[in-house]
This record gives sequence, structure tokens and C-alpha cells, in this order.
Amino acid sequence: MMPSLPQLLILIAVVVLLFGTKKLRSLGSDLGASIKGFKKAMNDDEDKKAPDAANKVENHVSASDNDSKKE
Repeated sequence: MMPSLPQLLILIAVVVLLFGTKKLRSLGSDLGASIKGFKKAMNDDEDKKAPDAANKVENHVSASDNDSKKE
């Protein structure tokens, strides 16, 4: 069940009172940096996989060419 707008406002006010705006701001920036680092790591991993896949395709094609030349 989704909370209503007044319930969300009360919840946000309680969280701000408990943690303070400075702590929430630093938490937000830390979370943003973590997400940015995670995305960078995912992109780096994909960049490493892409050349490997291209090499496998090239090796497969050249092996097929060699087989057809033998015949």
C-alpha cells in the first residue's frame, strides 16, 4: 500500500530531524559517488569484453576461411 502525500511529508520531516541536513547531504553525495563508480566499473568491464568477442569472431572467420581453402 502506497503512503499518501501527508504521510510522506511527515516521514521526510522526521528523517531530516533525526539525521540533520548535513548528514543527509553527505549521504546523498556518497550514494551518488558510489553509483557513478559502479557504472564506470560496468562500462570498463563491457569494454574489456568487447575486444575479446571481436577477436573470437575474427578467429572463427579466419578458421572457416582456412578450412575452405584446404578443400
